[in-house]
Amino acid sequence: MDITIKAAAKINLLLDLTSVLENGYHSIYTVMQSVDIFDKVTVALTEDRTISLSCSESSVPTDRRNTAYKAAEGFFEYLKKENKGVSIHIEKHIPSQAGMAGGSADAAAVIRALNILYEANLSEAEQFAIGEKIGADVPFCIGGGTRLCLNTGEVMAQIPNLPECFFVIVKPSQGVSTKEAYKSFDSAKWIRHPDRDGFLYAAKHSDLKGICSKAANVFEQVIEVPDRAVIKGEMRNCGAILSLMTGSGSAVFGLFERESDAADCAERLRKKFKIVFTAKPLPKGLFPE
Repeated sequence: MDITIKAAAKINLLLDLTSVLENGYHSIYTVMQSVDIFDKVTVALTEDRTISLSCSESSVPTDRRNTAYKAAEGFFEYLKKENKGVSIHIEKHIPSQAGMAGGSADAAAVIRALNILYEANLSEAEQFAIGEKIGADVPFCIGGGTRLCLNTGEVMAQIPNLPECFFVIVKPSQGVSTKEAYKSFDSAKWIRHPDRDGFLYAAKHSDLKGICSKAANVFEQVIEVPDRAVIKGEMRNCGAILSLMTGSGSAVFGLFERESDAADCAERLRKKFKIVFTAKPLPKGLFPE
């Protein structure tokens, strides 16, 4: 028996770092948004009492370094249940080192798939609890939609879905190390923090222009990503009302009110960059096929 789940990528509409916790992790304040760019994760029950993992992308590890593998281990540990055998295959479409939570989305899909296959009937909160131990973005990827995420990402509140809009997302050739991004933030002498309250007020009232005027990513102040300025400039020239880096980089997205403007922008950017997506916001993060 097997199940395939489409796991959605995310972008950060707002990203701020507020403090350093006692455990050494940074406390975040972010609004994440699921978008319709998917990895496909197929999970099958076997009888070999192991976790086997394969991936369409050869550069992705297929052992315990992979968050999807860790998610399977975490599922059985949470249930205190013996693993009778699981096979996982990931068909990758979400780029890595892009700030789009590809690995976290895969882990979320594994937790959801095993919950269905084992008829465990875990609540969403229980699935979040498993995901929290795997990675900061995993709980969001399980729930998805538009959510305010705090602390290390495990404290979440759903906020109104975005009004209709369209995204163009570009992954530059150079990725960004999350570890190095946080180091750069910590060494910065001064950071301009975004108007978080203003963003939430605009989001509550479904004010798309207000959301865009308050959107910000503090990592843009401390990380230099080659071609970011070029990408953002092209997006603005095509009518984007927001252009912003997502996560700790390196992907940059533009938000458009008109689908035709987004399509035109993507066509222009594909002449310069290899990885260019058009996308729409989604109300959730996981979609069983």
